[in-house]
Amino acid sequence: MLEDWAIVELFWKRSEEALRETSRKYGAYCRTIIRNLLGNRREDVEECENDTLLSAWNAMPSDRPPRLSPLLGRVARNLALGRVVYYPAPKRTCPGPYLLAGLSGCPAG
Repeated sequence: MLEDWAIVELFWKRSEEALRETSRKYGAYCRTIIRNLLGNRREDVEECENDTLLSAWNAMPSDRPPRLSPLLGRVARNLALGRVVYYPAPKRTCPGPYLLAGLSGCPAG
């Protein structure tokens, strides 16, 4: 496994190897953070993990962090918290009154 400074260098070189190495070294760490917030929704955990890698790719700080775990942990946590807020929104839980509200102007029969 590569050291963090070497992975950061790969990010700065825009090498896709940076994503593979980051996933290999910190994938379980990010998945644990995400799973603790989202539960065992496998697809959501995978999507947040991928979004974490993409965010790291797009926003690698210019000061070249000596350790990646705080950066990746923060990004993973924020993405998972965004999903926690997204899911319980009233129109996505879809109770009966919301389903029927849109039909109020329709003719019967």
